[in-house]
Amino acid sequence: MDIIKPRTLSGFMELLPGKQIQFERMVSILRDTYSSYGFAPLDTPVIEDAQILLAKGGGETEKQIYRFQKGDSDLALRFDLTVPLAKYVALHCNDLAFPFRRFQISKVYRGERAQRGRFREFYQADIDIIGDGKLDILNEAEIPAIIYKVFRGFGLERFQIRVNNRKILNGFYAMLNLSDKSGEIMRTVDKLDKIGQEKTMMLLMDDCGIAKEQATQIMDFIAINGNNKYNLLRLQEYAGRNEIFDQGLAELKTVCDNLAAFGVPEENFAIDLTIARGLDYYTGTVYETTLLDHPEIGSVCSGGRYDNLAGYYIEKQLPGVGISIGLTRLFYVLDEQGLLNPALPTAPADALVLPMTAEPGPAIALAEALRSNGLKVQLYGEQKKFKQKMAYANKLGVPYAVLLGEDEIAEGKCSVKNMVTGEQVKLTPAEAAAHIKAGLDLGNVPIILEK
Repeated sequence: MDIIKPRTLSGFMELLPGKQIQFERMVSILRDTYSSYGFAPLDTPVIEDAQILLAKGGGETEKQIYRFQKGDSDLALRFDLTVPLAKYVALHCNDLAFPFRRFQISKVYRGERAQRGRFREFYQADIDIIGDGKLDILNEAEIPAIIYKVFRGFGLERFQIRVNNRKILNGFYAMLNLSDKSGEIMRTVDKLDKIGQEKTMMLLMDDCGIAKEQATQIMDFIAINGNNKYNLLRLQEYAGRNEIFDQGLAELKTVCDNLAAFGVPEENFAIDLTIARGLDYYTGTVYETTLLDHPEIGSVCSGGRYDNLAGYYIEKQLPGVGISIGLTRLFYVLDEQGLLNPALPTAPADALVLPMTAEPGPAIALAEALRSNGLKVQLYGEQKKFKQKMAYANKLGVPYAVLLGEDEIAEGKCSVKNMVTGEQVKLTPAEAAAHIKAGLDLGNVPIILEK
């Protein structure tokens, strides 16, 4: 039989066990934080009817989607978590309590060109709040407060949630008689961080067909950049000239005031008029989050307000607000930048029980006793020499090895070896469990180290 060379497809990430445990720790923090704000978990099918997924798509979406036939069915892999959410809410709206708050941490698929930090299969971690007809502005302030809590939970301090409002931008472009080009302008301005001011100015004139004077006014407007109080005062100078602009400014003020009430320090959020989010369905507040010491990473969390989530599937008006974290990409770039904390435990177990006798019964009972005390315990079942058993424990990286020989069994005790310090003590199973728990300090070990 010919041997097939094992390989992983380009754009698909596989992690070794230690890295996977670090990744799962991030997922755990996300789940715990989202749940603490009253969001319900949701899981939608990976495969959907292509017509459902492409209802709001076409263009680039249709090019990137993984689509295939199975019998007479036209099927596709989900490319984000927002469209499946829209279908879910439309399908179950009579059974849901509104506002409906859900989180979902799942894989999505995009057939785009694989490149450094860009994947074809990746996890997204989303939260959304969906209203029935109306959704209060308070929700638009709570979303970035949750972002703040998540990133602090990761161990980060120097990050910034940048906030804007699409109504401010739409109102401003209306003042310049450019409403018919507002979407195109916002998509161009959204590239500012990547391409710089000069090229953005050229694109506004060449691609959007805007006069130099108007392009200059746009660039001057989005260049407003001071502290939040200063930015609001500068924006107030434009008030009274357009109703949509005034509405957006009032909403932005409310979001900023409530962010402070939610306990988000001002150094972690900022008004930024360059933030537009390229997607057309955003209608109000928009967010992007960056790591201040690593701007090259780009946005690590983004989202915003939309007024009609499920318009393609149901006539009922379902406004919402949400954010998405590209979790696989975030983990990849943090690892690449050396920001994942090497002190974070990555072993699959807290303790490894090593039987030193031929009879496995006492070791099985010991492992069960330790597990009943809340520890993660692996029982080593191979008939190997002591040196090989300890080499396995070292390679696995377990914090503790628990040895059980004839002397320990006779005394009703076990020998607990700290694999870092080399210290070894003889204890009863109950004492061993307490000793191991006292030595594990996961709560104070952040996932991410800032540099």
